[in-house]
Amino acid sequence: MAGNTPAVSTGAKDFGTISGNEGAVIGDVSGYATVIASQTNNNFQYPGRPDTPPNPSSNVPFRRDPDFVDRGTLLDEIHTKCSAPASRVALVGLGGVGKSQLAIQYCYQIREKWPETWIFWVHASNAARIEQGYRDIAEQVKIPGRQDPKADIFQLVAKWLRDENKGKWALILDNADDAVVLFKTYATSQEAQTSGFSGGPTQSLLAYLPQSLNGSILITTRTKNLALQLVEENDLLFIEPMDDTHALTLLEKKLGKEIDKDDTARLAAALEFMPLAIVQAAAYIRQRVSRYSVKQYVEDFYKNDKKKTSLLNHEAGHLRRDLEAKNSIIITWQISFDHIRQIRPSAANLLSLMSFFNRQRIPEALLKPHNAAKNKKNVDEDFEADIHTLRDYSFITTSKDGTTFEMHGLVQLAARKWLEAHDQLERWKQEYITNLFTVFPTGDDENWTKCQALFPHAKSAVAQQPATESSLQEWASILNHAAWYALTKGKYVEAEMMALKATETRKKIFGQENAETLRSMNLLASVYNFRGQWKKAEELNVQVMDKVKLMLGTEHQGTLASMGNLATTYWSQGRWNEAEQLGVQVMKTKKRVLGAEHPDTLTSTSNLASTYMNQGRLNEAKELEMQVMEIRKRVLGAEHPNTLASMGNLASTYQKQGRWNEAEELEVQVMETRKSVQGTESPDTLTSIGNLASTYKNQGRWNEAEELEVQVMEARKRVLGAEHPDTLGSMANLAFTWKSQGRNHDALSLLRKCFHLQKQKIGPQHPSTVASLKLLNDWQMESSAATSQNDSDLEQGPIS
Repeated sequence: MAGNTPAVSTGAKDFGTISGNEGAVIGDVSGYATVIASQTNNNFQYPGRPDTPPNPSSNVPFRRDPDFVDRGTLLDEIHTKCSAPASRVALVGLGGVGKSQLAIQYCYQIREKWPETWIFWVHASNAARIEQGYRDIAEQVKIPGRQDPKADIFQLVAKWLRDENKGKWALILDNADDAVVLFKTYATSQEAQTSGFSGGPTQSLLAYLPQSLNGSILITTRTKNLALQLVEENDLLFIEPMDDTHALTLLEKKLGKEIDKDDTARLAAALEFMPLAIVQAAAYIRQRVSRYSVKQYVEDFYKNDKKKTSLLNHEAGHLRRDLEAKNSIIITWQISFDHIRQIRPSAANLLSLMSFFNRQRIPEALLKPHNAAKNKKNVDEDFEADIHTLRDYSFITTSKDGTTFEMHGLVQLAARKWLEAHDQLERWKQEYITNLFTVFPTGDDENWTKCQALFPHAKSAVAQQPATESSLQEWASILNHAAWYALTKGKYVEAEMMALKATETRKKIFGQENAETLRSMNLLASVYNFRGQWKKAEELNVQVMDKVKLMLGTEHQGTLASMGNLATTYWSQGRWNEAEQLGVQVMKTKKRVLGAEHPDTLTSTSNLASTYMNQGRLNEAKELEMQVMEIRKRVLGAEHPNTLASMGNLASTYQKQGRWNEAEELEVQVMETRKSVQGTESPDTLTSIGNLASTYKNQGRWNEAEELEVQVMEARKRVLGAEHPDTLGSMANLAFTWKSQGRNHDALSLLRKCFHLQKQKIGPQHPSTVASLKLLNDWQMESSAATSQNDSDLEQGPIS
């Protein structure tokens, strides 16, 4: 070289003419050579002094979070997996679940423990940001040639990362959600530029993520499928929402003050323990400090979907998210919905449909198209591919047996608002209603298993009233069947709400003199009767009976059923003579029209027997009950609910006759069978337990009676409500037992409370209220005579 090429030392200011105009070779102290291209105008840019090799540093773009909540062993798992040579680890989960926050904390812990480790953070959401991330790395480590506009920045950085002499490093690819950006191969640099790269790569970006023994790569992504193209399956870490303890801790830290534990627990649960949603909510509350509380937020949140969405769209509170990412968890998820719509529209359609169901146990049968034109094999294959896509984005999970699915309620809300914005809400609401209408059966006892599985989805339908008349008819049918099932299972509040909506809807569509409308009215009257709202029940029953008589005639089965229901309402009000008159008429007509062993005839006979028993006509009652019980055993079987009801009625008659042993034997049999068939807290089971307790009392077995009565009262409070007539009956029974045990003060206090509730809820003239009043006055007088005048705890004189 000497004699042909002039030697140029570092720091030279002038260049000689270069033969052939091929450029000048600049040498530095390390022997690294750079060719500076010559210009035709000889206007060369001096490259400057070579950079001093920098010390290892971190370019994490976020401050460490002082409120970070360590979620059990998650960070330990990340450290363990990333500590393996040439490791690649992926954090996979829903947007807003805290993946990036874990990665940030991991980076700061690495720098604390091993300050000689380089930390590189790359925003991987799109091509331009990935390229900028690589340029930032090149600048951070001072790679020679990085400023050359023609340099392949990806190749330069990848080469540096492969060099084990450069020391340990950790690379974070945050929000790596777009497979096209990461894995597409470009034929030319011009094609890469059209995809967002300024001087982009011709290979896929995967080629520039070296598996170097001195480095580790941590990826955060929403999609499992993308992660599996970067890491081994056993190097996936699935990030779930926080548990309740960690969510409460995060909420308390972000609120920055002591707050009511119950309110924070309710808020965390409402937000489904999603970290981003919790941070949003805390910021919203803190911005309104002293004028807005956690309790108010929860109350607003549950008002309706519109208010809920408004709160969840609040953009504030998170300084440790990428500037291009949204702090609103709703918008965060809707971006993913848009992406799914682009890559697999049928999966977006399935997500749309699923957003209307109850979030848990969504049956596969409700999601597949009915009467599809495609053959079953193609439908199944497409369905499985759609399910795979939604699971890949962590939007749904599958049960262990693979037959039902679950979604987060907030994801469902976000999906519905996304549909609303795209004018698709009504379409998918109606498809959801049609699918549910197709499979939801009547509330007959043989359908209980199916109804039980579908009932939560029918409850969700209450809030999804459709717009078109045809869909409204299906909606009303769903609610009517669901109300029927709810009534049989003692879910009276839900039954009333659903039956009322079904009745109102059918009245508007069909009018009052329509069979469907009358069925709903009849069901609603039954619900009122069970809830102790007898005036409402009587009014509806009379309306139904009169209309059915005009439409169908006096001996039609529907007419007889409505008469029987009215008789039951009279019976519940203690109007025995009116109940008997109607009951005899119905029973005789049914025997003549339907036959003596028809189930409806037997029901009418049993009802008449109950009326006789309450009138004190015990022998007549016993004769009818024995007759009904034997026929039902033979026709329906010994474990059928109607058979058990007959056995229970006969046991009650034995009680009234003082035949305690026979009553006890029957009651134990009925109770145990109902426990196994209907469940320990069904209304019928609780009635059986209460009847057995009554028999124990009549036998003087007070402790056994008390134990059963406490059990029945508490269960009825849970199942029926604290003010339900049956619950109040349990209170009166327990008060009587306590009195018999000598617990006079407790008995009087409980009976007083019971009487006031009965007077308020079932009326002062009801036989149960009258009986409680008489008993209360007797006890009051007895107590007054036995205690001193200083006993201020007891009222003096009779109560009215």
